[in-house]
Amino acid sequence: MIEDICLSDILLESAKEIFETMIFMDLAEVTEPDQDIEGDALLGSITFRGSLEGCLSICCGTSCAQSIARNMLGIDADDELTEEDTCDAIGEVANMVMGSVKKRMADNFGDLQVSIPSVVSGKELKNNLGDIAKKVSTRINIEDEYVSELSLLYRENQK
Repeated sequence: MIEDICLSDILLESAKEIFETMIFMDLAEVTEPDQDIEGDALLGSITFRGSLEGCLSICCGTSCAQSIARNMLGIDADDELTEEDTCDAIGEVANMVMGSVKKRMADNFGDLQVSIPSVVSGKELKNNLGDIAKKVSTRINIEDEYVSELSLLYRENQK
């Protein structure tokens, strides 16, 4: 049986590792209730399959996504940043965090095959894999300013 608390820890540790070493931003779990992403948001997701199948996603407001992209690209706040740059950055964050999750889960779940990431934008974005999927998620602050959500939707492969 899969322990949600274990997967939640793996998700948070993986995201912290990536944000600190590759994006150079601090990330912390949000403990205050009722903080939601306001306005337009981007949802970067990447699917995986193997003994477990599912989807990892990061959802953040546009301002947060732009800050992440600027840090990843090493550009200043006044430098031009395209929508494509921002979407590419959020997709790459999903990809890097999934790589870290995959590495941490390998001993328990074997090799997981990973898709390419996708990014969508809109308001009040949600991820869903149907009724039989389980979800672990955590809300995070990035640089003590931005509220984002990391989630891992999964189910044991029915093969």
